[in-house]
Amino acid sequence: MIMRSLSFVGLCLLLPGVGAFQASRALSVRRPVTVQFRAWGPSGRSKPRKTQETRRRAEAASCDPFNPEFCDPVPVEDQPAFDVKRFTKLTVLFGLWYILNIAYNIGNKLVLNALPIPWTAATLELFFGLPLVIILWGSGLRKAPKLSVDNVKTLASQAFFLMSTHVLGVISFGAGAISFTHILKATEPVWAALIGAVFFKDFLPWPVYLSLVPIMGGVALASMKELTFTWLSFTTGLLSAVTSAMKAILSKKVLSGKPLGENLTPSNMFSVLTIMGFFMILPLSLAIEGPATVTAAWSAALANGHSNLHLFHLLSFSGALYYLYNEVAFIALSEVAPVTHAVTNTVKRVVIILASVLFFKTPVTFLGAVGSAIAIAGATGYSFAKAKYK
Repeated sequence: MIMRSLSFVGLCLLLPGVGAFQASRALSVRRPVTVQFRAWGPSGRSKPRKTQETRRRAEAASCDPFNPEFCDPVPVEDQPAFDVKRFTKLTVLFGLWYILNIAYNIGNKLVLNALPIPWTAATLELFFGLPLVIILWGSGLRKAPKLSVDNVKTLASQAFFLMSTHVLGVISFGAGAISFTHILKATEPVWAALIGAVFFKDFLPWPVYLSLVPIMGGVALASMKELTFTWLSFTTGLLSAVTSAMKAILSKKVLSGKPLGENLTPSNMFSVLTIMGFFMILPLSLAIEGPATVTAAWSAALANGHSNLHLFHLLSFSGALYYLYNEVAFIALSEVAPVTHAVTNTVKRVVIILASVLFFKTPVTFLGAVGSAIAIAGATGYSFAKAKYK
């Protein structure tokens, strides 16, 4: 059974590259032809002038720099029937994203099992992005962003919701099973639709709303039959989905069109938000889990057989993986279209859930597994419905 499951994991690591490659082919085939007209300039010479429709399409074909899971198609040049180079690139990117994501989830859970101080763990994970980007910016491998005080103020809400999503997810991981937290995070489309309708009067077609029913039903079934269920894990897991949805909506509704600084590529955006999130969470972490709480947890871990070096390794491993898997996610998801996002994110959740269940030997009931499958499939169905009807 374990060998079959591991074989499934290996297959899932290959599927995203195949799906992403097929999506990119479809996108390149359907790419609209840019129509140019000739207009006369002041010098009497003709110059090209794009139509308004062409400009609109060009503006739409860009990746949302604030959230790698909310991205529009990136236009690509016409390609041959099979591009080995692009197929290999996508397979490596998505496979690496999956591997780093699985490793982070397992590493984070190991940290929380040894040190049940989720606020401190989340704070350290956000901190680990700081030395990494300092090396990148200082060495010139990546252009450093240039931000004004107004730019920082504009980005403050994004940093706050990134920090909130992360710490709430870590608390949920610590209080329950990784698999259950990921099922709860699959409710993000439900909260996005609700927040958009209530606060921004952004209403979706009825078929899209109907596609949310399987998500809610699946999560309800999985929650009733979850053997590791705790109210803390349930509440914080749902709140993590809410704050993630709010962050994505604000990036579209509030920040669109505002000046945000120079050299603010998607990767640099994540770096900046991570650093800002660290400074936001630090005082909260010190207030909730002060030095006395951290010292007591550390001493208890040593008494349970962990060494100081082992605990440092766990924290460093988890912190580095959190930053790296998000970096790779930005690069990978910027290569594909929104529907491909939905497919790859669904497969990612399945692989993470399966890997965590195998690694930690998490007990799963039949109805709990059915509810989880319905919820995850519903999240994918929502993405397809939204792409079709909106």
